[in-house]
Order: sequence, then structure tokens, then C-alpha cells
Amino acid sequence: MTEKKGYAGNGFVHVKNPHLALMDEDILYHLDLGTKTHNLPAMFGDIKFVCVGGSPNRMKAFAQFMHKELGFEGDGKDVKDICAGTDRYSMYKVGPVLSVSHGMGIPSISIMLHELIKLLHHAKCRGVTIIRIGTSGGLGIEPGSVVITDTALDSFFKPQFEQVILDNVVVRSTELDKDLAEELLNCSKEIHDFPTMIGHTMCTYDFYEAAVVCVTLLNRLEGDQITVPHEVLLEYQRRPQQLISIFIKKRLGLYNQNKLLDNAFFFSN
Repeated sequence: MTEKKGYAGNGFVHVKNPHLALMDEDILYHLDLGTKTHNLPAMFGDIKFVCVGGSPNRMKAFAQFMHKELGFEGDGKDVKDICAGTDRYSMYKVGPVLSVSHGMGIPSISIMLHELIKLLHHAKCRGVTIIRIGTSGGLGIEPGSVVITDTALDSFFKPQFEQVILDNVVVRSTELDKDLAEELLNCSKEIHDFPTMIGHTMCTYDFYEAAVVCVTLLNRLEGDQITVPHEVLLEYQRRPQQLISIFIKKRLGLYNQNKLLDNAFFFSN
């Protein structure tokens, strides 16, 4: 993300809402957090990476995976859901990584992102990278391919997202951070088990983030039914997680190529 995409000049996550500073208390209701009930800078001030995905179980599994990848003690099985007081979303913190579920569809992810970005603002986070990890259909590419989105297209094949706000149609660009996409693609060169590429994502009435990394489950030019076994689907779903793990470890200076075999063992158990 660049300054125009949500950072102030000092690097802090910036919310373009002049009324926020005038609030006596900001209750992030759907996350079960608040500025008076929680010390948000102490809890989240060190966050550098936010990874979001639809499924609570998948995001818990990703948090456990990153617990191992970042070399923390224990197996990570007891990682706690920070949003356990609500049944809307799940959130797990592993060092500088926040793993959050967003449910399905625009209303669900919009509410989560609205409160998440305010959370990062209140926590005084700097230089945060937000990435969605998910699954999708593919057009003309093999199932299991990992696609790093450079631009999200609407149903008119336009790179934009329209939203009605107080009787006004607001149009926002859906172009993603191209430098981040290239960095992720370079990270994929460390993984030889599956193809990775940069491409467009057609969202119809959907959502977009700072970066999107999805694995394709089928080639829609050959049909619309998922026919691969469930265990293969589970393996597919782990592929974006592997890529993001390498990206995060490289950013943190923790990457060790010799541990790739350990990753394979972790995923198989």
C-alpha cells in the first residue's frame, strides 16, 4: 500500500474520517474490541501483515502454520481467537501477522474491513500489508494454479467497484499494488510444486484488497463442477498459504530455503 492507499505521511495507517478523532470511544462491535475496553496499540501495534480469507477454520490453520514458520515455541494448536466474544469473525495473531476471517460476500467483508482498518489506525500500526488468501474458479488455466491478482474486473470487464453512499455513486479503482504482486511472484520461484502467475480476477459483485492470491479449483472453460477429491482440494487451499509464508519470512529476514521440506511435512500431517 502507498500513502494514497491508506497511509499518512508518517507511515501510520490512516482513516480518512475527520470525525474519528472526536469520538470519545470507538466500539468495533463485530470484532468484539474497543478503544476503551482494550489497549489496541499494545495488542496490535506490531502488526505488519494482515491476511484475510472467508473461512474461520482456514484462517486458524494459517495462523497455526505461520506459528511454525516464524519459529515460535509450541505447535500453535492453542492459538486463541481474539474475536471469540462474537460469532461474526475469527481473528488470530502470530507475532506481526494477523489472520482474519471475513465470511462471504460484499456486506460481510465490507463490515470486517471497515472495523479492521479502524483497528489498525487505533493501534498506531505502520507499513501494513493486507492480502486476501482464497480460492476461485479459473479461465483457461489448470486447477491448482495459484493466481496473484493485479486487477479485479467487474461484470462489465472494467477495473472498478461502484458503491452507493448517501445517494451518491462512488467509483473506486480495483487495481492492486503491482510492486507487491511482483514481489509475491518472485517469492513463488522458491516453490516448484505448482504453477504461479499474475492475472486478472473477475469479481462480478464481489470485493478487493491490497493484494489477492487465490488457487484455482477448476477450469470454467471445461465445466463448472468441482470433481477432484476432497483431500486434493485441501492441498490446493494450502498453496497460497505456502506462498504467503515465504513472502512474510523474506520481508522479516527469516527465510531459509532448507526448510521447504519441513513445510511439505507440515502440510501432509
